[in-house]
Amino acid sequence: MRLSRTARIVLGCVTAAGLAVVYAPLLLVLLNSFNADRSFGWPPGGFTGQWWRAALHNHGARDALLTSLKAGLAATGIALCLGTMAAYAVHRHRFFGRRTVSFLLVLPIALPGIVSGIALNAAFRTVLGPLGIGFGLFTVVVGHATFCVVVVFNNVAARLRRIAPSLAEASADLGARPWQTFRHVTFPAMRSALFAGALLAFALSFDEIVVTTFTAGPGTRTLPLWIYENLARPHQAPVVNVVAALLVALSVVPVAIAQRLSSDTAGGRL
Repeated sequence: MRLSRTARIVLGCVTAAGLAVVYAPLLLVLLNSFNADRSFGWPPGGFTGQWWRAALHNHGARDALLTSLKAGLAATGIALCLGTMAAYAVHRHRFFGRRTVSFLLVLPIALPGIVSGIALNAAFRTVLGPLGIGFGLFTVVVGHATFCVVVVFNNVAARLRRIAPSLAEASADLGARPWQTFRHVTFPAMRSALFAGALLAFALSFDEIVVTTFTAGPGTRTLPLWIYENLARPHQAPVVNVVAALLVALSVVPVAIAQRLSSDTAGGRL
C-alpha cells in the first residue's frame, strides 16, 4: 500500500505529536534535575549538579532503591519458575480446563491495579494475619509476582509455539529422556525468551506503585513509593527529580534489551 505525500506528512506529524506528549514530560524531569532554582522556575535560571550529589547521599532513596531491587529480583525469580512451568504444561499437554488455565494466568495483568491491590490486601489480612505474618517485603514480592508471571508466561508460550514438535520427537527417537530433551533441545531454544521475560518482569515490578501501596508494610518503601511520598516536600522536590530521572534510565535498559531479544527471535535467530 502506497500513501500519498500528504498522507505521509499527516501521519508523520501525528506520530511526532504523540511522541512529544509521551517524552516531553520525561525530558522536563531530566532538565529539572539540573535546575538551580529549587522551585523549578521556567526557564531555568541556571544549572547545577548539587541535586545529584544530594541524591547520592540520601539514605532514604538508597534504602528504597535496595528494597525495589530485592522485590524485583525475588518477584522475577518466582515469575520465571511459575510462568515457565505453566507455559510448558499448557503448550505440551492436553487436559481438561487448559483454556481456562491460560485465561486465569493472563487475567491479573488485565485487571486494574487498584482492584488487584485491594484483593491482595484482603487476602493477606485473612490468610497471613492469623499466622502472625504482617505486611512487608514478603507481601510486596507475592503481590508483584502475581502480574510478573503473566509476562514470563506470554513470552515462553509464544516461543514454544514456534518450536517445531519434530525436534522433541527426533530427540526421543535418538533415545533421549524427557528431561534430556528439555535440557538439550527445548531450553536452549527458549532461553532468550526467558531472559526477555525476566527483564520485562523486573522492569514491571521495579516501577509498580499501585499494588505496592496496598501490600507494603509501614516500614517497607520501594523507590516509587519514596518518590510519591517526597514529591510534595519542598526540600525534597529537586532530589525527587534526580531519582525519577535515574528510574527512567533504569527502566529503559531492560525494556530495550527485551525488545531486542524479542525482535531477534521474531526474525528466526534463536
